[in-house]
Amino acid sequence: MDLLLLTGIFYTFYSFLVKYRGLRLIAGLSVFIILWLLAVIFDLSTLTWLFQQIWGIFLFALIVIFQPELRRALQSFSGRGIFYQRYSRAKTIKKVIKAISYMAEKQIGALIVFERSIPVSSLSEGCTKLEAVVSPELLITIFYPLTPLHDGAVIIRNNRITHASCVLPLAQGVEIDTKLGTRHRAAIGITQNSDALAVVVSEETGSISLAVGGKLYRNLSEEELKEILFKELGIDDKEG
Repeated sequence: MDLLLLTGIFYTFYSFLVKYRGLRLIAGLSVFIILWLLAVIFDLSTLTWLFQQIWGIFLFALIVIFQPELRRALQSFSGRGIFYQRYSRAKTIKKVIKAISYMAEKQIGALIVFERSIPVSSLSEGCTKLEAVVSPELLITIFYPLTPLHDGAVIIRNNRITHASCVLPLAQGVEIDTKLGTRHRAAIGITQNSDALAVVVSEETGSISLAVGGKLYRNLSEEELKEILFKELGIDDKEG
């Protein structure tokens, strides 16, 4: 039990740092721990004492640096936090579907990525950072032909549009219908390299597709798209 709890604590800490891009911090922490262990093994009393003092400073600095993320994480542990997060996500999905419905009717090409645990922007190129609240009007404006950001993908994280005009990796190692364009290939590609969901509106036909886990589901209705998004994102239909 002791070992399992310790493993769980370290895994949670590691996942938290990876989620919030603390990989450099993990590398520095690993070097620090190795030096501290060497000091203990070789009985270097001064270095051991110094490292023990630094631990307190390091933990305080960690709390200060990740204070916003820690607050969000603690809120998510409460029942209200979980419910509110899922309720907000359900509202976000409905706003996205409203925009997709309009763009499908007008045959406006679009590629919208729902990010989950793996940061999508780190796998993309040429992204423009937005950090904007999701709204149907904003999504339609972004993808409207000839606007500066229309040619690329939009990334949605935690109910916000974080990036636009992203160039995603294209699909590899799978047979793809030759009728499908770059948007569909990019949707499959990003879901091969991450756990994201990618919704595509075809500029040629106005059809709606969804990529997940490297697979593409084509010609979806609004209701089918909503059902899959709710299921994949762990949202009960009643919460929507």
